[in-house]
Amino acid sequence: MDAQRDLLDSIRAGVAIAPLFTPKMPRTGKEMSVRMTNFGPLGWVTDQQNGYRYQSLHPVTGQSWPDIPPRLLDLWSAVSDYPHPPEACLVNYYSDTAKMGMHQDRDEAMFDAPVVSVSLGDECLFRVGGTKRGGKTQSFRLCSGDVMMLSGESRLAYHGVDKIYPNSSDLLKNAGRLNLTLRRVNPSG
Repeated sequence: MDAQRDLLDSIRAGVAIAPLFTPKMPRTGKEMSVRMTNFGPLGWVTDQQNGYRYQSLHPVTGQSWPDIPPRLLDLWSAVSDYPHPPEACLVNYYSDTAKMGMHQDRDEAMFDAPVVSVSLGDECLFRVGGTKRGGKTQSFRLCSGDVMMLSGESRLAYHGVDKIYPNSSDLLKNAGRLNLTLRRVNPSG
């Protein structure tokens, strides 16, 4: 639990530089139920005008994203078996009513690097399927401190968050869940 609290302190310091914002869906402009920010040289963003993309500046402040916390870089090195560091750490904050529909992480230039995800705070019901939309899915709970990786054949698996279990953790001051997703966006070199 101390490691989670130390990591949370790093996340709070980064959020002070790059505040959480509410992303909007392409075409419709509908707000997502999560709030988000990013760390690293690139950040994943979406809005009605320009859709899903990576960019080097926070869309509200216009400032560069803060560095990825060293603990997360160490985790990437320990679990990913990938020779290059992540370029983005997407930080999603889920309130007790937030969800994330089934989707693929496919806005990167290549898919040979894994996607490494860390859960902090309240538990969630996570659902994962195959690489084709509409196939069979499996659901399981992710708890605070859980690390999950999509790699190899599962790299493009559809996945989402169906439910947050409020007050299942006391890690965050105001309840909720943080999901930290490490991604390599571009080929090396």
